[in-house]
Amino acid sequence: MSNIVRDSDVVELNDPPVFNYGEKVRARRTVRNDGTYAGREIGDVLARKGEIGYVVSIGTFLQQFYIYGVEFLDSGNRVGMKRKELELAVPREDLEDLPLPEGTVA
Repeated sequence: MSNIVRDSDVVELNDPPVFNYGEKVRARRTVRNDGTYAGREIGDVLARKGEIGYVVSIGTFLQQFYIYGVEFLDSGNRVGMKRKELELAVPREDLEDLPLPEGTVA
């Protein structure tokens, strides 16, 4: 059989993604290359705990989890991360609506 270990019996794909495209997020832990990040050595740090990035893609893994592609600003790396590895950098209620250009009807 497979050596893939599932984190839980929860299937995140039954609900919409927690994070949206363009949202500012923070890494909850340091992420190292497990061998799946091309051009970097196994064990190299890809994102440090607390590093800020933006969600640039949303995919799935094992038909169970959302994987958020996050572009990290300090390292310049784009890393696939699970929900439990991320948190919002700015609470949603603190976000302000951007003003529409003049002459635009809402």
